[in-house]
Amino acid sequence: MTTSRDETTSGVSLTPGAVLRQIEAAVLVTDRFSNVMFANAYAGHLFGFPLDPGRLVGRSLLSLGLEEEDVDKVSELAKQVLLHGREWEGTLATARPDGSRVFVHAQAVPLRSQAGTLDGIVLIARQATRRSQRERDRVGLLDRIGERLARSLELDVTLAQVAQTLVPQFADHCFIDLLQGDKLVRRAQFHAYGWEPPAGTWAQAGQQIEYPAGHFCQQAMSRQEAILVENLENEHFPAPNASSLRASEDVGLSSIVAAPLVARGELLGVISLALSSLTQREEQEYDAGDRDFLGAVASRVAIAIDNAMLYQEERNTALAFQTSLLPQEKPRVDGLDVAWHYVPAKPLETHGQGIQTQVGGDWYDLIPLSAGRVGIVIGDVEGRGARAAAIMGQLRAALRAFAQDDKPPAEILRKLDDWCRTQADTGTDHPDEFDGPRASCTYLVYDAWSRSLTFANAGHDAPLLVTDGDVRELEIEHEGVLLGVRGKGMTGVPTFVEEARQLPPGCSLVLYTDGLTERRQREDGTVYDEDETKQILRSAVRKVAGADPETILQTAEDAVPGVIDDDMAIVVVRTSQEDLDSWEEVFPAEAIRVSEARRQAQAVFQRWGLSTSQVELACLLVSEVVTNVVLHTAAPSRSRARVALETAGVPAGTAASEPSPASLAALWETDDLDGDLQAPVARRSFTLRLRRGGMAVWAEVFDSDLRLPRIRTAGETDEGGRGLYLVDQLATRWGSRPTRDGKAVWFELPINEGTPGSTVG
Repeated sequence: MTTSRDETTSGVSLTPGAVLRQIEAAVLVTDRFSNVMFANAYAGHLFGFPLDPGRLVGRSLLSLGLEEEDVDKVSELAKQVLLHGREWEGTLATARPDGSRVFVHAQAVPLRSQAGTLDGIVLIARQATRRSQRERDRVGLLDRIGERLARSLELDVTLAQVAQTLVPQFADHCFIDLLQGDKLVRRAQFHAYGWEPPAGTWAQAGQQIEYPAGHFCQQAMSRQEAILVENLENEHFPAPNASSLRASEDVGLSSIVAAPLVARGELLGVISLALSSLTQREEQEYDAGDRDFLGAVASRVAIAIDNAMLYQEERNTALAFQTSLLPQEKPRVDGLDVAWHYVPAKPLETHGQGIQTQVGGDWYDLIPLSAGRVGIVIGDVEGRGARAAAIMGQLRAALRAFAQDDKPPAEILRKLDDWCRTQADTGTDHPDEFDGPRASCTYLVYDAWSRSLTFANAGHDAPLLVTDGDVRELEIEHEGVLLGVRGKGMTGVPTFVEEARQLPPGCSLVLYTDGLTERRQREDGTVYDEDETKQILRSAVRKVAGADPETILQTAEDAVPGVIDDDMAIVVVRTSQEDLDSWEEVFPAEAIRVSEARRQAQAVFQRWGLSTSQVELACLLVSEVVTNVVLHTAAPSRSRARVALETAGVPAGTAASEPSPASLAALWETDDLDGDLQAPVARRSFTLRLRRGGMAVWAEVFDSDLRLPRIRTAGETDEGGRGLYLVDQLATRWGSRPTRDGKAVWFELPINEGTPGSTVG
């Protein structure tokens, strides 16, 4: 029996609507502005609206959940079709409203009016795993995997990108195991639709796994070739353990392909993909083409893993270099509790200026100074990487060296600025241009006994001052400029200015670098501005204002959400609630006062509970320092011309008798101004100050003489010149520093552990 063509045609409805409803391909029609005007039923299924495909109408193609890297592809699609009237073909990735990701193979053709004008686009899309497009889909997936692998050099991110690209598009399960020495460790696994294997069955990320001999993963590694298991029901392989086999049966594992990860001739591990009952697919088994495809994927993944491991090694080296340049142990400081932390930035996913380790030039330091004072430093060198870390190490060493002179903070920063400018590259074609290191820095000096804080700033963010639950920025009137910015001829740039504040008992200072507050990204992709992050930081610190420095530091570090793209350093110092022991007295600068100063010092040291031997040694050194100061303070700094007057009753030219003590006293009280006029001058004096800390005592002698003492070598017949040599040999440290009105000479002696009455500030 035969049927005529007319009868067949008359018995079947071939209306366009019927065809579009039944075709297993998404058909979208857009206007000239890429807004959807029509979508068939399958389009709703493909793009995540199976019950109401009409919800696609009115949407832009760009709003169909396309991933960020595909936005440019759609723009190119519209340009090629609408402007040039050409066809476009490619693979796109879209995220459905339920969170699943699907890859689609799309073909776009121009929509023309009867007059031949371009009125829109007709887009036909299919899921990328359909058999009819398999070869093209594999190429598209390889391209996509290559794009994702190029986005990061961080190993864990790289592995996660690979697994999420392959699941559920090409597999229901993805496992990546890497060798660590002679052990195989599960580094990543990803399962379709959020399914997780029961605890104690399949190895989890970070756990060691041992594949038995004959296992498909073991074969892939030993033979270094991809292994295909088309149907697990027909082939039997040993499982790592009984619970693993039971989990495989429960999830309905049906087909597997495993490929070795080999780069530069070295076996790195194995990647395996599996199909199961989690997804209802048209094809439930892998074939030889899939095996070859996974082999191609594995070769790309292996190179990416090798690069990531090399990058991680470079990053670890740079980080070790950076941290080795920072202080390793916190010094014990009287009157201050200290916490500090350095945090390297997370590795960048894209590298606009080449590969960066995200290790930078942020640094901090605590520098013990004279008489228990301490220098506090926070700074940030411009740039990143090993060069910035090296400059940071040089800056830190230079600042510590300059700080030993006990000069004011502003002068220390000026010297550091000069050092930065000496590092400029003078071999450029433009000698006026500065090409040296630049850094922000704040240098503070804290005296726990007087609770005074002096500081100077070089363009660094002001620290937070936490007092009685109130959190605000420390008032800095002169922000200063970055170290190294003042090039030749820049006379208008202000110099660094010293400022002073009094810190109340129990307050805290939170010093930080800009990595803590700058360029934090929100979940929606926008970026916090600096004012917002500083407000967030202050609010978080306010909640723990009365806590210990470690708690405040951790709160500050975690305060601002988002991933940091710059390294950061944080230092928290908290002042003591209790006053520290100190004593001082002013004495006339007379030789007879040396014994009185020694006697009073002895009484103070005994009251503080020092042992007899310590008291004797301390009093000996006090005597030497006071004697040195008295001799140089009493001696005139320069001789003045005097008019010789004849004594009554003594002929001219006759030698006068030696002056009496009374006449010497009168001479001490007056000074010749112009040879025949006399004017009284202030009586000279010195101040002896003693301080007691938890581990040491300090003695300081202040006088108005500007000349700093120095050790000199005394001859065999010299009566003096050995005092400072004794101080240098017997004291832990000693030195001198200029003051506003003269100088201070000081020394330090340790307190033996177990001394009665010892306290720690």
